[in-house]
Amino acid sequence: MRTTTPRPAIRLPARRPSAPRPARPRRGTGRHLLLATVSAAWLVPLLWAVYTSLRPYGDTAAHGYFSWPREVSLANFTDAWSQSGMPHFFFNSLLITVPAVLGTLLFSAAVAFFVTRFDFRLNLALLMLFTAGNLLPAQVLITPLYRLYLLVPLPWWMSDSLLLYNSAWGIIAIHIAYQCGFCTFVLSNYMKTIPREITEAALVDGAPVWRQFLQIVLPLCRPAFAALATLESIWIYNDFFWPLTLIETGDKRPVTSALANLQGAYFTNPNLIAAGALMTAVPTLLVYFALQRQFISGLTLGSGKG
Repeated sequence: MRTTTPRPAIRLPARRPSAPRPARPRRGTGRHLLLATVSAAWLVPLLWAVYTSLRPYGDTAAHGYFSWPREVSLANFTDAWSQSGMPHFFFNSLLITVPAVLGTLLFSAAVAFFVTRFDFRLNLALLMLFTAGNLLPAQVLITPLYRLYLLVPLPWWMSDSLLLYNSAWGIIAIHIAYQCGFCTFVLSNYMKTIPREITEAALVDGAPVWRQFLQIVLPLCRPAFAALATLESIWIYNDFFWPLTLIETGDKRPVTSALANLQGAYFTNPNLIAAGALMTAVPTLLVYFALQRQFISGLTLGSGKG
């Protein structure tokens, strides 16, 4: 018998530990940096207005606006509230904003329902006509609109000037006419996602068109209405151009135009104006926070359906 001698074990050279690979940057870092930069760019003017409104004018006049404050108080807010008569102008803004938003949503929903549920030749042309109204800047329309407002009469119980000019009804009307295009475009796209079988079944059951519109389609568009109500409330409330040009009497103007009352003929206090501007922004923040959940759900539902 042959005896086999064991072969010596072959030792392999030890591997050198590989250097750790550099960590790859996570995806989305650039996007987060961009969002943080944009957020900071939007917050810096707001924080600067808050900083300015808390300082007395004598402090900034003596040490400059870029200095550390020697005194901080809420005197500018109380002075702006009393000197500008803000409670009265807040009420004027409420009288203009609420009817304008409700009228815009109602008329836009009616047009959107008509162009999405009925097929005819001018269907698309009618939708484009309403949408094209938002393409014209307000400064282009002011001259013919001003002359038109001087020719349209109103009864004494609607306007003490007996004209559409210098009345809250004129501001409400121009807001409804100017904002209907955008709201019609959004609501028509949203109503297209609602199955036609729902309204067809209601038609078979004998429901008239107005009942299909009020009791079937409108409740299904509640998220879109919440989103549009938030946007329209902010836009109409913050409008400065239409009341300034179409209302002559200062007591009838909304709160955005009332900030002019804080400017003197020979002296202007920027700290006081900053406090007044921050106070006028409070109602829009309340509207957004009240409708925040519906606003976000309306945007996500509108983007998820196609």
